[in-house]
Amino acid sequence: MMQNLPLKTVVLGTGGTIAGLAANPAKSFNYTAAQVDVVDLIADLSTNTASTLVTEQVAQVDSKDMTHALWHTLALRCVYWLAQDDVQAIVITHGTDTLEETAFFLQTLLKPKKPVVLTCAMRPANAPDADGPQNLRDALVVAAHPSASGVVVVCAGAVHSARDVQKVHAWRLDAFSSGGAGHLALLQAGVLQPLGSFHQGHVATASAAALADLSRWPAPAAWPRVEIVWSHAGAHPGALQALLAQGVQGIVLAGTGNGRVHEALLPTLRQAQAAGVRVVVATRCADPQLLLADDAPPEFPDAGGLSPVKARIALLLELLATHV
Repeated sequence: MMQNLPLKTVVLGTGGTIAGLAANPAKSFNYTAAQVDVVDLIADLSTNTASTLVTEQVAQVDSKDMTHALWHTLALRCVYWLAQDDVQAIVITHGTDTLEETAFFLQTLLKPKKPVVLTCAMRPANAPDADGPQNLRDALVVAAHPSASGVVVVCAGAVHSARDVQKVHAWRLDAFSSGGAGHLALLQAGVLQPLGSFHQGHVATASAAALADLSRWPAPAAWPRVEIVWSHAGAHPGALQALLAQGVQGIVLAGTGNGRVHEALLPTLRQAQAAGVRVVVATRCADPQLLLADDAPPEFPDAGGLSPVKARIALLLELLATHV
């Protein structure tokens, strides 16, 4: 192993509002995401980090349009950079809409010991009160912290775990919350105030060894299809039946309350599970932890306290493990 290498922090750009531009900066709510290259995002950024910043533009997308193929590419680039002895951390600029999904995907798959910090913005880069620069500065501070490890999200002065973070507001600068789990740390005037160790647990997957070897994965177009179905007043099984007819391999049921399922959906869900389709039940409540009875095993497995979108990713990765 090479010694005394100058440390690097790699900043991977994927687009999003942080790289967006408004036609009229004074009306920054009307903008186009994913316009500014990551090298330009950090060009005028004043930081106190001692490491050298290296940039790479992995993608340039509005994160509402995130794909499995882009996740696969991003994971490969993270694996490459994390393996370099002189890389101490990765920072990823990302859109807010699917940031929690990307963060959870990377944490569950890679379980990195080095920090991988996702950050974002709620206002475009040319807004007079743009929040992206401060979020990016904060992300670099977190990335350089000796206690940081695993995938975390930094936004509006708070550090969230990949497992717990959720976008909870459509336009506020502090758009993210970790619910009852709480955030990991706060940043005040660019100074990190940890609430405890950054070390995070992760959701175990069916075959960590298989998932770690990304080269053996099928092409993203061939990944198992896992969909989310919502239980709600007046629920009808038609949409669920259509998914099953299309060959869906996994269903996450976003139930009401404590993971409860509308009676109209139950017969089709039972048929699906009997036919080998994986069915997992989450809750559509903001705090996704379910309270399970000790003496009555659930008819369908629960999502282990994950939100519906994260339960979908966990199930996708478990199914992927059987394909490699």
